[in-house]
Amino acid sequence: MNDFARSVVAAFTLIGEADPELVGIVALSVRVSLTASIVALLIGAPFGAFLAITRFRGRQVVIVLTNALLGLPPVVVGLALYLLLSRSGPLGAAGLLFTPAAMVIAQTLLATPIVVALVHRPASLLWAEYGDLARIDGLSTLRSIGLLFALGRTSLLTAFLAAFGRAIAEVGAIIIVGGNIRGFTRTMTTAIALETSKGDLPLALGLGLILLALSVAVSTLAFLLVGRIGEK
Repeated sequence: MNDFARSVVAAFTLIGEADPELVGIVALSVRVSLTASIVALLIGAPFGAFLAITRFRGRQVVIVLTNALLGLPPVVVGLALYLLLSRSGPLGAAGLLFTPAAMVIAQTLLATPIVVALVHRPASLLWAEYGDLARIDGLSTLRSIGLLFALGRTSLLTAFLAAFGRAIAEVGAIIIVGGNIRGFTRTMTTAIALETSKGDLPLALGLGLILLALSVAVSTLAFLLVGRIGEK
């Protein structure tokens, strides 16, 4: 049996035996990414719906900029946060650098534009259909956003899944602000990068298989939900 085959077998053994280090890394990754995705949804969904129902000077510029942020380089986000959170930075007193909280902030910044974009488009279509009725009923902006959320629940779930998929696969920003500290800030992506460079393929492969399974599951569910929206 060659080295690669032995590494694959060892990886499946780690997964099957629920290796404590592997489980801890996966748990931290899921916890950080879920938190970031929820925060991104709470920020991005109302903003996306707001852009759909309001008209103001510079609105189109805001929409274009929001979509441009979809391609924001993660390492640039990580560097900017590092400068803000470092001891000499303006937020250094908070002591957030090299903590899971800093990783949540980084992932939130990267995931929020995705939520805004995925909520804005279906919300615009719903508003084109129901906007006149909402205005006739005298609904406020806040209640109108609530109406769009009620009508577009599936799109909200799709946006959340896309945000989670973006967050769980992130490595550039979180390795800068998290520091990849064993047992504290080491996630699946950062651990894979480290263990591969060290030559510890079993752990890297085990984490890679779990990350791949999560990514495929999230992408498949999001695709199915988008298909349902298209049918409607």
